[in-house]
Amino acid sequence: MKGVPHYTKTGTLFTGATHKMKDGSLHSGKTHTESSKPLMHFKDLPKAMQKKLLVKHLQAKAKMKKEKKA
Repeated sequence: MKGVPHYTKTGTLFTGATHKMKDGSLHSGKTHTESSKPLMHFKDLPKAMQKKLLVKHLQAKAKMKKEKKA
């Protein structure tokens, strides 16, 4: 899906070029190579990884809000 963030299985946000495999899965890189990695949407990440990313996001947001007040 275009315009939707994609993540590696470790929860790293991926912003580079992507390609779609014959089976419909999305991988990193403009074309497939040995270093291509499968990508997924946030909702498809394991629940523990989703929670970890949400906590990180909320902490970063709180930090930015605190710095803005200072």
